[in-house]
Amino acid sequence: MKSLLKDLPIYIIDFVIICFALYCSYKRSNYPIHMLQLEGYDNDEYKTFLKNNKNKVNKLVYKLDKEQKTPLVWTDRAKRLLKKHKIVNIICFVVAIIISFIMLNVIDSHIFSVLVTIGLSFLVYFYQYKVLILSNKWAKPTEDRINMGFFNQAQDKIRNYKENYGLKVLGITGSFGKTSVKFITDTILSEGLKVKNTPSSFNTPMGLSKVINNELESDREVFIAELGAKIPGEIHEVASLVQPDIGIITAIGPTHMHLFKTIDNIMKTKYELIEDLPMDGVAIFNYDNDYVKILADKTEKKTLRYGTKDIEKLDVYADEIKVDENGSEFMLHIRGEGEIKCKTKLLGVHNISNLLASATAASVLGLSLEQIQSGIAKVEPVEHRLSLIPSKSNTIVIDDAFNSNPVGFRAALDVLKEFKGHRKIIITPGMVELGDMEEDENRKIGEVISDVVDFVILVGKKRTVPIYEGLKNKDFNEDNVYRVSSLAEATEVLAKISMPGDVVLFENDLPDNYNEE
Repeated sequence: MKSLLKDLPIYIIDFVIICFALYCSYKRSNYPIHMLQLEGYDNDEYKTFLKNNKNKVNKLVYKLDKEQKTPLVWTDRAKRLLKKHKIVNIICFVVAIIISFIMLNVIDSHIFSVLVTIGLSFLVYFYQYKVLILSNKWAKPTEDRINMGFFNQAQDKIRNYKENYGLKVLGITGSFGKTSVKFITDTILSEGLKVKNTPSSFNTPMGLSKVINNELESDREVFIAELGAKIPGEIHEVASLVQPDIGIITAIGPTHMHLFKTIDNIMKTKYELIEDLPMDGVAIFNYDNDYVKILADKTEKKTLRYGTKDIEKLDVYADEIKVDENGSEFMLHIRGEGEIKCKTKLLGVHNISNLLASATAASVLGLSLEQIQSGIAKVEPVEHRLSLIPSKSNTIVIDDAFNSNPVGFRAALDVLKEFKGHRKIIITPGMVELGDMEEDENRKIGEVISDVVDFVILVGKKRTVPIYEGLKNKDFNEDNVYRVSSLAEATEVLAKISMPGDVVLFENDLPDNYNEE
C-alpha cells in the first residue's frame, strides 16, 4: 500500500502523458485516413504510398492543405474505421502503460518510468500511419460483409429491371476515354431514350451499387455503367453486378502499369467485359487502337468496329474531318443506315473517336441518324478533360487536369497545335502510374512538348526531371522552362509570363496521395 501511494504521483503523470498523446494521435489520424481512402482502403496500395512519401508521413505535425483536390469524405465506412482506429490506439497506449509500470517496478526509477512512457507514447503517435494498417485489417471483414449486402441488393435490382421492365445495360471500359464516352453516350441516348448514368468516375462495385440501389428507377430504359479495374478479375466483378447487354472498349494503353505490369494483362482485364456479355450481346471496339483491334478480331459474339482508319473494316466511321480551336465537324457513316454531317464543341480528333463509340451504341439501341446528330451537337466537354474554362486575364485556358497518359497527353498537345497564331504555355507535373515506363514516357513527352509550346511550367522539381531532360534533348530554350514545387507557385509564374491571347494548357493534376516534390 505504501509502495502504491509512493508511486501514485508517477502513475498520475504517466496517465496524463498517455491521455495527451492519445488526443494528439486522434488529431493526427485524419491525414492517414484520408490517404487510405484515396487508395480505396487497400492496405497494399496504402503501404506503397507510405514508402513513396516518407517526407510527408515522417512529419511530427501535418497540416492539411487549405484546398484539397479530393478532401476527406466522412462516409459511413470512414466513420467505422475511425472508431476501430481509436480502439486500436487505446490498446496501444494501454500496452505502453503496462510496460511503463513494469519498468517502474523492475528498475524502481520514477524518471526512467516517465521517460519510457513518453517514448512509447511518442512512437504510437509518430507511427499513426502504420497503426492505421492494423485498424484497417480489423475493419475489413465487417466492411466486406456490408459491401456484399449492397452488392447483392444492386445485382438483384438490375436482374429484376431487365426481366420485368426491359432495362438495357451498356458497359464501358478502357484504359482511357471511358468516362468521356459515358457522358457523351448519356447525352446522345437522351435524344430518344430514358437513361440513367453514373456520376463522375463511379466505376467500382461499391460506387455502382450505391447508384443502382439509391437512384436507378424502373422507368429507365438504359443504364450506363463505367467499369474500372486496377487488377485482373475486377471487370468480371463489376460486370457480374451490372450484367451488361452491350460492351464498349474505348482504348487500351499503359495506365496503372505499376499494378498491371504488362499491356497484355490490361488487354485480358478489359476483355473481361466482352467475355461477360450474353451470347446475344453486342461488343463494340475502337478499331483505331492497335491493342483493341486484336481483341475485336478474336471476338465471336456480335462485333461492331468504329474508327477513322481501315474504313472498309468499320461499321461506324468518320471522314471529312475538320478540327480547329472551336471544335470539330465530320461526316458520320453507319453501315446499313447512311451518313450525316455532324458538328461538335469537343476539341481534338481523339474526341471524334469518343463520339463514334457513343454513336455506335446509340445505333444499336435504335436511335436514328438525326437523333444521333442532334445529340452530338449538344455534347458538352467533360470537366477536366480538354474543357475550355473562363479566364479573367483574357487568356485561353484548356483544362485537361484529369490523370494523364501518353496517348491522352499527345492528344492534348495536338489540340494545342490547332490554336494557331497564339503563344502556348503548358503547366504539368507529368504522367504517373506508368510503372517502369514512367521515366521514359515522360522524357519522350518532353520532346513532343518542345515542338508545340513556347513556355513550360513543370510542377514538381524531382518528379519532372525526365520531362526537363526531354526538353533539353530537343534544345528547347531553357529560359522558357520554369520548375516549381506546387501548383500555387505555377500560378504565380503564369501570372508573370502570360499575356492576353495566350493559350494555357493545364495537363494532369497530381492527386493528394502523390508527392509533388
